[in-house]
This record gives sequence, C-alpha cells and structure tokens, in this order.
Amino acid sequence: MTSEVVGRAVADAHRREWAAVLAATVRVTRDLDLAEECVQDAYAAALEAWRRDGVPSRPGAWLTTAARHNALDAVRQARTQQAKLHLLLEPPALPAVADDRLRLVFLCCHPALAREAQVALTLRLVCGVPTPDVAQAFLVPEATMAARITRAKKKIAASRIPFRMPAPGEFPARLDAVLTVIHLLFTAGHTAPAGPALTRDDLAERALDLARMLGALLPREREVSGLLALLLANHARRATRTAIDGRLLRLEEQDRAAWDRKAIAEADELVVRALRGGDPGRFALQAAIAALHAVAPTYDETDWPQILVLYDELLRRWPSPVVALNRAVAVAMVRGPAAGLAEIEALEDDPRLAGYRYLPAAKADLLRRLGRPAEAAAAYERAIALTTNEAERMYLLGRFAETKPEADSDERRVRRNLSDERAARRIRTR
Repeated sequence: MTSEVVGRAVADAHRREWAAVLAATVRVTRDLDLAEECVQDAYAAALEAWRRDGVPSRPGAWLTTAARHNALDAVRQARTQQAKLHLLLEPPALPAVADDRLRLVFLCCHPALAREAQVALTLRLVCGVPTPDVAQAFLVPEATMAARITRAKKKIAASRIPFRMPAPGEFPARLDAVLTVIHLLFTAGHTAPAGPALTRDDLAERALDLARMLGALLPREREVSGLLALLLANHARRATRTAIDGRLLRLEEQDRAAWDRKAIAEADELVVRALRGGDPGRFALQAAIAALHAVAPTYDETDWPQILVLYDELLRRWPSPVVALNRAVAVAMVRGPAAGLAEIEALEDDPRLAGYRYLPAAKADLLRRLGRPAEAAAAYERAIALTTNEAERMYLLGRFAETKPEADSDERRVRRNLSDERAARRIRTR
C-alpha cells in the first residue's frame, strides 16, 4: 500500500478516532501523560504496519489495541507491574467508547481547573488539536500554552481526580463548563479559526456526538437540550454555507431548500423542551434564536423583532460583548442600520473586542448600507487584518473591492503584476 494512501488513512483515523482511543487508554492507565504517549506511539506504528499489512477494517480498534499494548510495556518498564497489573488486566472485551469520551470531557472540566485550562485541555485531549494550534486559538505563545496544559495535567494527577463520570451530586459544579467546552468545540468546527476552509466538519460532528451523549445522560437538563438544539440548528445549514469553489455564502444567499429539515425539526422540539418550565438559560435562548433563523422561509421573512426580544433577554442573563454585538445586528434589522451602527460604535471601546474580527466586519456592512463607502472600506480593512480564515478573508476582500472600487484589491494587484511581468518579458526577448 502506498505511503500516500496510508498517510491519508492515518490522518483520517486521527480526526475521527483520537478521542476514543485516548479515552479507552486513559481508562487503562489512569494517567493522562502516559496514555497520550501510548496513543501517539500507536499512530506512529500504524504508518508502518498499515503500509505493510494494509489499512485494517476498523482502524479505531487497531489503534486502541496498539495503545493498550504500549501502556502495558510502559508500566512494565517502570517496574510498577505488580502495583498496576490488576488494573491492566481488567479492561472489558469491548471498550465503552462513547462513555469514555464523555468521561474525558468531564475530567478536563473538573472545577479544580481554571476555565481556560479546561478548554485548552479538552481541545488537546478530546480533539487531538496540536498544542501550537491551541496556543493560536488563545492568542498566546506556544510555550505558554504547553506549560498551561502541563500544569493542568499535573493538577489532575496531584489531586488524584479519578477517570469516571461524576456522581449526580457533582454534576452542577461541572455542567456549565462541559456545555461551554462542547459549544466552543462546535464553534471551532462551524467556522475554523484559521486555514483555507470555512469549516472543520470533524470538530463540529464530534461536538454534536458529545452533546447527544450528554443529552442521553441528562435528559431532563434543559440547558443540555438547549445546547443540542443550538448545534443542530446551525449544523443543518453546513452544506450551503459555501459555494462549490469554497466561496463563503451569506445567510441570505444560501439555498434554504438544501438545509437539513430533519435536524431543524429535532432542534425545534428540543428548543420547546429547553424553554419550558421556568427562566430559560443562555443555551436555550441561543437555540431559540438559531431556530427562528432555521424555520424562516426566506431571509426577508425572518422574525427579526422576536430575535431582538430574545437577544435582549440573553444579554440580560449573559452580559457578553459578543452577545451585545450580535444584538446590534438584530437592532439594525428591526430599527435600521443607523440604530445598529450606534450600538456597535458603543462597543468599540470594550477591550475584550479589540481583536474580534466580526466587530469591524459588522460595522463595515452597516456603513455600506448607509451609503458611506470610504468609512466602510476602512472598517473592512481592519476586519481583513484580523481574519486568519481564508474563506472569510476572501469574502471580506470582495466586499472591500465592491465598497471601494478604486481600491487596489489583491486580485487586481496580482493581475497587474502578471501583466507587468509579461510586458517586461516581451521587451527582454525583442
């Protein structure tokens, strides 16, 4: 089997199976660092073994078995065989993969860890995101993030935090962190922080799997229903968010007939369940907003007044500057772009939004609608400078070029340079 085929198979297994393999190995070793090393060695071994023997029919099972064998060898070499042998002989014939992944999330979200450490550890362990990429997501140096993750692992080891599902009485202390982490995972997949593609479907689908597992574990928790509804309503649009050439399509440009109606119907039922029985939580409110977008027959027929009411309530319960920015867009749709622009300009002094690309992007859009192209172009330039996702960046460059036709867009600059080069070549060959 060729190296290229095997490389693709291992990369695919890394995206799909990493969390399950690691979780099954942690259940054997009770040691995060040891488990991670054993899993990494298993993936490295797969490159050679699969090239020689072919890709197995169940790559995840192959990797889990290899990682378990690595764990046994590591423990023996550490001369702790007698102390841990009874643990190593206990694994069941078939690993409880789904539960193990959720256990891993609850372990990462232990209240002994700070929220940033919880999220970073989940990205690293549950999603297998390399430490440099986690560092980029948090806008910190790689060494800082590596130290942060190492400290979190040591704290788990020092505190002897067991690898198990919390008892019912322990859920309240961890549930909000677990919901937040799963939502952040989905967000990172719904719109990738960086890279050429708009989305990372593997991350979004992993977050959906975790939300479903959590829903099965805690069916009466309204915020769990709200989170699953929010993820489903947004993921239902995934096939229409980009054109065939990868170009980003705005909500009003998307083919609503191609949205996943089954997922939207499920989200709608979950929203009703999440809103029933008292004050709604933040995920229930966000899900209700997403559901209104999903059920609107057209963009123009979206129930913007109701969305604004929901944003008012969401901002009251969860005073986040990002929620305030999203609310400003709803204000613009209900009361006009000038009212929305005033709301956005009031947020510009908030340091928490200093590097948030969607603030200048939203401001640029409203300035464009108000017929102020020069100011819109300046705002688009700021948004472009903050954007590291190539699909979003190309979209903003297009908007910038439309707003300021005389501007020297990247495409025009490239074309002009090519033309100059051809002209120079013709002169040299005469």
